[in-house]
Parts: sequence; C-alpha cells; structure tokens
Amino acid sequence: MSTYVYGITARSHPALPEDMAGVGEPPRPVRVLTAGDVAALVSEAPEGLRPKRKDLLAHQNVLAEAGAAGCVLPMRFGAVALDDDAVTQVLTERAEHYRERLRELEGKVEYNVKASHIEDAVLHLVMAEYAEIRSLAEANRLADGGSYEDRIRLGEMVAAAVKAREAEDAAKVRSLLEPAAAAVSVGPDSTGWILNVSYLVDRSTAEYFLAAVEQVRTGYAHLELRVNGPLPPYSFVEPGPAEPAESTAGAGTGAP
Repeated sequence: MSTYVYGITARSHPALPEDMAGVGEPPRPVRVLTAGDVAALVSEAPEGLRPKRKDLLAHQNVLAEAGAAGCVLPMRFGAVALDDDAVTQVLTERAEHYRERLRELEGKVEYNVKASHIEDAVLHLVMAEYAEIRSLAEANRLADGGSYEDRIRLGEMVAAAVKAREAEDAAKVRSLLEPAAAAVSVGPDSTGWILNVSYLVDRSTAEYFLAAVEQVRTGYAHLELRVNGPLPPYSFVEPGPAEPAESTAGAGTGAP
C-alpha cells in the first residue's frame, strides 16, 4: 500500500488528535512514522488521488493542526511514497538535514504576497511622469486620434513606461517588506502579477510584517496586494535531493 506524506516533524512533537483524518474518500486516518528523532505524518494513499478541493483542504488541515503544536516541514499536496519503509528509509538518510530545517523554522510561518497594478491608476501615473507621452497623446487627440504610426508609437511608449514601472514597483515592495521577514523566497513569474514573493516570518512578530504590508497599501494606491497566510513554510523547507516521497498528483499547495 502506498503511503501519503503530509509533513516531517520531530519525534518529540506532541501527539496528534486520535481521530485526525486526511485525504481520500473515506478520509484515511493520519498516523506517525518514526526513525530516530524525526518523524513523518502519513496516511494510506488513496488510488487516483487528484487535487480536488476536499483533499487539498484535508492536506492543509493536517498541517495546520500539527503546526499549531510545533514545527512541521510541510510536503506539498500529492507526495506519495512506495510504502512506509520507503518513508522511514529517507527519514534515516536525511535525518540531519531535517533536524537542521526544523531548528531553523521553529516558530515561523510563511506569508505569500502577490502585487499587481491597478490599470487606470498606473496609466494616470505614467501620463503624469512622462512629458513626451503627454505631448504625443494630446497631439493625437487634437488630430482626431492621430495617424496610425503615431497611435502605434504612443502605445509602445505607454507599454514601455508601464513595464519600467512594474519593475520599479516590484523592487520597492520587496525593499519595504524584507526587513520585517527572516527570509525571502521568490516565486515563479505569473501573468497578471508584478510580484510573487513568499516571506518567512516569526509567528510572534507577524503583526509587524502585516503592518508593513498595510503601509505599502497606503503608500502605493496604484497597487493591489494579495496576502495569503499564515501558511506552513512550504517555500523554505529545502527538502534536498532525497525527498521522502514523489509527487503523483501533479499539484502543489504552497504559496498561491
């Protein structure tokens, strides 16, 4: 029977609720596998597992319950090992790595921040900042829209100015939020976002990080910020080359 892996913790981690259930239909009971002083939170892996909302929430709930009692290195949704022995073998082989990450991430959570431009607001800023763009836009207006070439030129100038503003704003947001975080992990580029960054934050000082986010919102009204957290520190686990499982569901639940 394949083994589904939710996360890795210390063997001394407080016991989970006896009735905790995980993924699957019916939900599989969550149990603990130990090897030395590290442990894995696991259950039987249901056949044909896919990233359905019910199972995504079950995965997250196990990590939230366990994380409330102590540090857990979260696996992304869909981590399935061949069997229990495969899990304990990797726990043994990577024990020192897992101990180091558990020490480093103790008491910390992840906040993912995505930023995008509010189109009308950023266009207003661009027009205010670039006299050449204003002049060409006014000339086109007076010329009943201007020639085809002038309209193309204006569009290219505006697009270039907006692109430059995207890079400038992304760098500024990062510089304002990084001092309130213990570590930073840059996420993949995504259409529609000028910034996709996860921040590792001490749970006891999370209010300072969130206050910094609000300062950005107040000072940069042309930006829309989406903050997701607190989350298990998915982006900071650094599992190394020998993860205790391989993903078979093809989806992750780290930072959206």
